[in-house]
Amino acid sequence: MVFNDTGYSIKTTTGKLTYGNRFDHILARLGYKRSKHSVEPGLYAIGTPAQDSPVFVSASYTLSFDALRSALSGTDAYILVLDTKGINVWCAAGKGTFGTDELVHRIESTGLKNIITHRTLIVPQLGATGISAHKVRTRSGFRVEYGPVHASDLPEYMKTRKATPGMRRVRFTLRDRITLIPVELFFVPLPFIIAVVIISLLGGLMTAAAVVTAILAGIVLFPILLPWIPTKDFSTKGFIIGALSAFPFAIWAFNTTHDASLLLRYGSALVYMLAMPSITAFFALNFTGSTTFTSVTGVRREIYAHVPTMASMLVTALTLVVVLVILRYGGM
Repeated sequence: MVFNDTGYSIKTTTGKLTYGNRFDHILARLGYKRSKHSVEPGLYAIGTPAQDSPVFVSASYTLSFDALRSALSGTDAYILVLDTKGINVWCAAGKGTFGTDELVHRIESTGLKNIITHRTLIVPQLGATGISAHKVRTRSGFRVEYGPVHASDLPEYMKTRKATPGMRRVRFTLRDRITLIPVELFFVPLPFIIAVVIISLLGGLMTAAAVVTAILAGIVLFPILLPWIPTKDFSTKGFIIGALSAFPFAIWAFNTTHDASLLLRYGSALVYMLAMPSITAFFALNFTGSTTFTSVTGVRREIYAHVPTMASMLVTALTLVVVLVILRYGGM
C-alpha cells in the first residue's frame, strides 16, 4: 500500500496471477467457503498510473478482480474495487451491492477526485443493472462508461473506447455452463447422502436411484443441455428434463407391479412422474443466478410461478405413496 501526496491510500497490484491465485480460483469454482474469496475494497494502482490514467471499476470477488487485472497487464491504470461481499459483478449488481450507492461511497472514501484529473469510470457492462449512470454523475460528478462484457476485450476496447457488437454480446457457452456444475455439486453431498440413505431404507435402491437421477439431471444434464431444451423458463426446462429422466423409472414401476391392480400399477408409475420432475426443476432453478439469460424480475416471477407447482407435485407424489401402500397392504 502506498500513500500519494493527497494523503489517500492506494493499494498496489500487478497483472500477474500466482499459483496461489489460481488455487483460490479452483476453490471458488468448487464453492468452498463461497463468500470468502474476496479482496479488500478500495483503490488499486496497476503499473505506474498518472493523474490522467483510466479508472476501471470491479467487484471484490477474486475471480472478477483477477480477470480484470490480468487483462490490464502492462497497462498503467487504477482499479476501484467495490465491496460486493465476495460476489461477482453480475450477481452483485442484481443484489444491489455492485450499485450506485457503493460506487459513490468508494469515490468519496478513496479521494478519487484528488487523485485523477478526469472524471470517467469504466464499469463492466454486466454491472449496468446495478449502477445508474445519471445518478452517479449527479451525486459524484463522475461519468460512467460501460466497457465490454469480458475483461479480456479491454485492451482492444481501450484503443477506441468503443465496444464492437461482439464485445457487447453475452455468451453462455458449454464451457461456461460446465464450470458451474462443481459449485452446485459441492452443496449437495451431505443432504444428498442423508436423503438417499433414508430413501433406500424406506423405499429400496431403485427409489434411491430415482432421487439421485433427479438431482443429477438438474445439476449436470440441465446446464449441459440448456440451449436445446424448449421453453423459456429454467423451471419448465427442468420439468422437461426431469420428466424424461423419470420415464424409465415409471416404466420399471409399472412392469414390476404386474401382480397388482391397474390402479396400483399406474399409481406407482405416476409417483416417479410427479416427484422426479419437481426435484429436477428445483435444482435447475438454482442456475438462474448464474447466467445473464435471466433478470432479477424474471427470476422473481419464475419463483412465484413455478415453486408452488414443484411443491404441489412433490406433496402429491408423497401422498400417493401413502395411498398406494394402504391399498396394497391395508388388508394384510
